[in-house]
Amino acid sequence: MKLVKENLRKYFVSDNFFNRDLSWLEFNKRVLEEAFDPALPLLDKVKFISIFFSNLDEFYMIRVSGLKEQLRAKINEPTIDGITPIDELRKIEAQVRPLLQKIYDFWHSSIIHELRENSINITTISELSKTELKILNQYFEKEIYPVLTPLAFDPGRPFPYISNLSLSFAILVKKHSGEKHFARVKIPTILPRLLRIDKIFDPNPRKNGTPFSAKYLWLEDLIKNNLHLLFPGMEFIGAYNFRVTRNTDLEIQEDEADDLLDLIEENIKQRKFGSVVRLEIEKSMPEFMIDTLTENLEITRNAIHIIDGPLGLSSSMELYNLPLYHLKEKLFNPSAPSFFEEDENIFTAIKKRDILLHHPYNSFSPVIDFIKTASQDPDVLAIKQTLYRVGQNSPIIRYLIEAADRKKQVAVLVELKARFDEENNIYWARELEKAGVHVVYGLVGLKTHSKMTLVVRREIDGVKRYVHLSTGNYNPTTAKLYTDIGLFTCDEQICADVTEVFNYLTGYSEQKNYRKLSIAPVNLREHFLKLVAREIKYAKQNKKAHIILKLNSLVDPTVIAALYEASKNGVRIDLIIRGICCLVPQVPDLSENIFVRSIVGRFLEHSRVFYYYNNGNEEIYLSSADIMQRNLDRRVETTFPVENPDLKKLIKTTLLDIAIKDTEKSRILLPNGNYVRNRAVFTQERINLQEWLMEYSTNSIPIKIKRGHSSRK
Repeated sequence: MKLVKENLRKYFVSDNFFNRDLSWLEFNKRVLEEAFDPALPLLDKVKFISIFFSNLDEFYMIRVSGLKEQLRAKINEPTIDGITPIDELRKIEAQVRPLLQKIYDFWHSSIIHELRENSINITTISELSKTELKILNQYFEKEIYPVLTPLAFDPGRPFPYISNLSLSFAILVKKHSGEKHFARVKIPTILPRLLRIDKIFDPNPRKNGTPFSAKYLWLEDLIKNNLHLLFPGMEFIGAYNFRVTRNTDLEIQEDEADDLLDLIEENIKQRKFGSVVRLEIEKSMPEFMIDTLTENLEITRNAIHIIDGPLGLSSSMELYNLPLYHLKEKLFNPSAPSFFEEDENIFTAIKKRDILLHHPYNSFSPVIDFIKTASQDPDVLAIKQTLYRVGQNSPIIRYLIEAADRKKQVAVLVELKARFDEENNIYWARELEKAGVHVVYGLVGLKTHSKMTLVVRREIDGVKRYVHLSTGNYNPTTAKLYTDIGLFTCDEQICADVTEVFNYLTGYSEQKNYRKLSIAPVNLREHFLKLVAREIKYAKQNKKAHIILKLNSLVDPTVIAALYEASKNGVRIDLIIRGICCLVPQVPDLSENIFVRSIVGRFLEHSRVFYYYNNGNEEIYLSSADIMQRNLDRRVETTFPVENPDLKKLIKTTLLDIAIKDTEKSRILLPNGNYVRNRAVFTQERINLQEWLMEYSTNSIPIKIKRGHSSRK
């Protein structure tokens, strides 16, 4: 049986699809729900509040700005869900504004009080004693005043440029003549947004074992209290906070570029001048000042969010760094599989067995050690790697440079278009080039999102290749926060495929057929449709048919249509989708066999796992790709099989099955687009997937997989 794309178009009906952006807002609601969980420790509540606001900032910078660009271009065609851009913007605002009201009410009524109960006091100027205020004013004059720059707005001086996500004061002053003037002062980002003022009063506040306490003041409150110093000889009338969000989506005309590196750098410079898509203002700002901002920022009133509290609460993450572990979820130290220590070196370990690492439950250190060992091993001839988001102070970059210094062939694809990591990636690309590494920047029109490392080693029986493939980035920091799965293997066919993918990325290969890998944009969608069609074939034969997909996002209409076709033919489909889901589940005669759940917990669920029952010959694939058009059509992605029976069983029983049973952090998607918590009934075991996996990784016996058969040690 074959699923033909054209035949699947019968499902392309607006009622069969949720809107992508409204589905994302539902995800961010689930993030916010975590902050409201009474069982969650206080600083973790603050963490989720911060994540909610960071997510929302990016949503406006990318998705809302894109919708507004469409309106400017007079494009108002509905998407597959039947919603036009202008209607979508209205629906977004109708959802966002009540959420903002809800979270600020919660911040004032609950979080501030809970912080004080735990000796973390976010105070106000009016609550300070005269002595404290005097000390803070002296601190302002010495540490903050020299950094501030008042910018006037009058006929001789244009309206000042307001940078993206910067917090500012809109200020009104009056001359002796009675003439009023507008000015702007930016809150400096080089200082903490929350000033730890108890340490300003006393640099050593914890003497003789006194209990912990911390006292904070919002930086803008101290600045506002001293703004009159910036306008000597003038009457200071008032100052009001505002914050601007700009369009930051880069438009890159790669086909017209002579040098992609220079082009990306130029686009980054232009990003800060993107059009304004949102203006946040404090509640007390007067109308005439709002008019001044809207006119000069060229926005309408419906782009304004009036905030009753501190603007940009993503800054509250500063509180999470306090060393108050009783106010956070229990510490977790990832395990490192013992057989890395038992074998002579990492190559010996991989030659004996395929090795699966599930981060952050398993340490990321073996991945770093793989690159380190390869860089130092005299028998290693070459290292090839893709880098998407490597982070700062990357040890992997350091070892790649060391390998080049040792005259090994090192080729690295650095994806310059990794959103919001462009500057960091440009820096690392230049550092690698200085060391003599062969650096390439990918293919025109495509992002390279694949996560691969290939090591070529000379051994007694000839040249041998070793591979690491992953669902997540080569980033030691996010590997502690995101759940991802990596596979070490020296399987000859997989290694040959990876070699050809690198040839595709660095040379002129037009390889269309691979042995075991599926590659986007070459054949990943077709491979997916083929596997779904196989389950449909078994269902039609009245045999068990089951698909489980664990993803970040499910958006692609063709794949969704294929899942509808499978459901109508009796295939059981379990979808574990953290974020966006455009598929409508549990609709009679369409998706009644499809069940969608989302898990939001202390770690970001990031791994992509595809499971097919296959008439009892179960198949599991891991992937760098979500099921979105951008991943399948406009990115280089790698999907790879897990073939050893024990490793397949491990993924199925300790990840997929437990995720489906989660009763604590999972939400079930309803046909109306809402999510409800999947609470356990009285007789049912309560299961939290991530806590279960932390316990399992700490206490389980490591599984050692030998080629051709399984064993436990």
